[in-house]
Amino acid sequence: MLNRLDDMLNFHTQALRIRDQRQQVLASNIANADTPNYKARDVDFNTALQDVLKSSALKGAASTGGVAVATTAPGHMKGTPGLAADAGLLYRTPSQGSIDGNTVEMDTERAAFADNALHYEFNLTRLSSQIKGLLSVIQG
Repeated sequence: MLNRLDDMLNFHTQALRIRDQRQQVLASNIANADTPNYKARDVDFNTALQDVLKSSALKGAASTGGVAVATTAPGHMKGTPGLAADAGLLYRTPSQGSIDGNTVEMDTERAAFADNALHYEFNLTRLSSQIKGLLSVIQG
């Protein structure tokens, strides 16, 4: 029974994690719009979600789907679960080159940021409605 509940909530939970990470990458692109030689990055959401769902299906629904980060010295910080530092990140191909080597196109980044925020809100609303539905069934 618990596995079925985990499976039901797993999709939107994982989608929220990847959307959050993508939002951070897009915000980083926007913040570095004037940095010479900065290469814009993005997360392929569909591929990342499929990979996370496949790995969580193999390991069990309680898995975070993340990649463990090795620490080689006592002063190293522990990594957070989710996408590894470069796993799932792709370089964005600019439609117009720039003299300073920066590939950030603000119109593209703003549109992707707004689109990702909208999808994040949708996933959050769906997850919230699923939990409310479960609570109403439990409470009778």
